[in-house]
Order: sequence, then structure tokens, then C-alpha cells
Amino acid sequence: MKAIIEAAFAAEVDFLKALVKVPSDNPPGDCAPIAETAADQLEALGFSVERHPVPEPFVRQNGMRSVTNLIVRHVFGAGKGPVIALNAHGDVVPPGSGWTTQPYGAEEKGGAIYGRGAAVSKSDFATYAFALKALIASGLPLDGTVELHLTFDEEAGGFVGPAFLIEQGLSKPDYAISAGFSYAITTAHNGVLHMEIIVRGRQAHAAMPETGVDALEHAVPILKALYDERHRLGSTVSAQKGIGSPKLTVGLISGGINTNVVPDRVALRLDRRLIPEEVGTEVEKKLVALIEAATPKVDGLEVECRRILLAEPLRELPGADRLVSAISTHAREVLGVDVEPTGVPLYTDARHYSAAGVPTVLYGAGPRSILEANAHAADEHVQLSDLKAATEVIVLTLRDLLTA
Repeated sequence: MKAIIEAAFAAEVDFLKALVKVPSDNPPGDCAPIAETAADQLEALGFSVERHPVPEPFVRQNGMRSVTNLIVRHVFGAGKGPVIALNAHGDVVPPGSGWTTQPYGAEEKGGAIYGRGAAVSKSDFATYAFALKALIASGLPLDGTVELHLTFDEEAGGFVGPAFLIEQGLSKPDYAISAGFSYAITTAHNGVLHMEIIVRGRQAHAAMPETGVDALEHAVPILKALYDERHRLGSTVSAQKGIGSPKLTVGLISGGINTNVVPDRVALRLDRRLIPEEVGTEVEKKLVALIEAATPKVDGLEVECRRILLAEPLRELPGADRLVSAISTHAREVLGVDVEPTGVPLYTDARHYSAAGVPTVLYGAGPRSILEANAHAADEHVQLSDLKAATEVIVLTLRDLLTA
């Protein structure tokens, strides 16, 4: 396997560079062009690519402009063995400022490829495609199916990507491996609840504020209750390694009309991170009750709580241990260090596989942490050595899972 991967590695690097050079910022989420580039690249490698465009109303409902999901399927032997999905996303956060390279230049320097999406997670388009290509080239007597699920909406929640593929019956995998980093196997991650709290009062002239209902004034006790809750959450710690405590952040406040007008409307947006032991709907219900209790009883004052996003945590399912065992064994062989299961405090679209009852872990190309890769930051990059190592680990893992 190693020789096959080595022989094709220059092509793998070129494949990744071609993807990084296509902007796929989300927002705004116009991701049909990057999907077409990826499909063309995969077809040039000899794969048959299924294109699954998502209907525009559903795309718009999820805050994006265009999405086409890609599936590559390869059946080994009689196809009676497990179906293994390998999922990575090709949408990226906007590049922002502070880059010393071109964000979409795919520059290679110091043994790394630089560019937005190089680490998260266009690198795993390459990891998974070339692992499958090597497995086919090996000619080993295997049984089962490998599917590449290349999706483009992770930054918007994964609802028109992995969730769409599963809900539409386009795939029914027995196992799933999603984009990750080489030095850890992620078996659990946090969820998130995004809420908007709208405080409505009545405007008045600043010379006579008592004639109005000041939405900002009455938002203050709500804010205090939320920050008290933030500090209380620090005493709760997940039993899952790497997760930590639940978090609460008020990330955006907007409102008011002018300096000399009593504000009649203030909107607060909050981010509540959920640990695997929590259930999102229950957390939401408690937060709404907390806000209602903190709202002053004033005539003319109204408070509305609106859900923007609810993503449940990734929880380890029975059967995931088989993935962990295979990946950790081969990662130790390839990298020369122990690679252990852990949790992470962020959230990903891998949770959609888990929610459908599919044992799921995250593993792919990258360093030990998001910080090392500058993921979601300037000068995002992936080390070529990590890309090659992850490709080797994935192909060996697939070999084990598909061996009768």
C-alpha cells in the first residue's frame, strides 16, 4: 500500500492544489463551482461521480446559494460486506486578513500547502480519494463498498450535505469516517444552540425617556442572567476526554435608532455549546425559562426567543470501537506515536451520520490541533507528510474493514 500511495502522491498533491484554488467561501455559500471542479478531478482519476444538486428553496432556507453533493461508490467483491462512507466538506470560511500567502494560491513551501481549505477539509477530499484509488489498485480480495461523500455545507450546519444524503436515501452506510486530523481519532464532539433574543419596547424622545419603554434597559437583567449562567456552567465537566464544560457566549448585540431616541428594539444572539451528555432541546427549554424569569414585568415590553440553529453533539455509538481499533493501530505504525480516541469542543457535520445510527469517527489529514493548522485563520496549511500519512492510515483501515 505504501508504495502505491508513494507512486501517486505527486498526483494527490496536484489534486488538492486544484481544489484549494477554487474559492468556496460559506457564506455566501455558492458552492456548485467547487463541486464541479471536484467532480471533474475525480473523473480524471477514473472514478464514476454521482452529482446530487440540492433544490434551490432548500439551499436558500439554509442560508446558501447553491449546493451539489457528490458521491463516488466502489463495490469490492460481491458487495456483501460493510458500506463505509468517507465524508469531507469543500466549503470554507472566508479567508479574512493577515495572510502572507494568497488564500487561494495553493502555494507549496516548507513541505506544506497553504490556502483556505487546505486543512479543513479539502485535504481529506484528497486523503479519501487517493486511499480508495490505492485500495482498488492493490487488487486485494475484499468484500464491501466504499463511498466518498463530498459535501459543501459544513459551515452552514450540514443540513443540505450529509443530512440530505441520508434523509433522501442516497446512502445507507454501516460506518462513517469524517474529515479530521492525523494525530487523534475524534469519537465525540460538542453540539451548539444558536438563539436570537429580541427585546421589544416603545421608542420615545431622549428628552422624555419615561414616556417610552427602553428595550436596552430591560435587556440588561436578561444579559446578567445569561452571564450568571455562563459562570455556573463552568462547574459542569463532560466525562468525555477533550470536551470540557458547556459554554455560553453572547456574540452579537444590535438595536437602537439614534443617539437621541429611546431604543424600541434590541436583539441578542447567543451561542450555547452542548456537551455530549446534554440534549439540545432540553437545554433550549431551560434557557428560554431562564430568559423569561429574568425579563422585567413592564407594560409594553415583549421578549421573543427564536432558534437559529440546533446541532446535537456527536456521541460515540456501538460499533465505533471497530473504527477506532483499526485507525489507532495503523496510525501508530505509520506515525510512530500513539493516536488515541478523544473528544473536541467544536461541532461538525459528522453528527448527522451518528444521528442516523451510523457509528462515526473523525480522522484525516492534519496536525495535532486546529491551532497548528491555522484552520479558520490566516495562513491555513496542511503538511504534505501528514497528508501522505493519513492516506496510508485510511487505506489500511479500509482494508481491514473490508477483509472477510
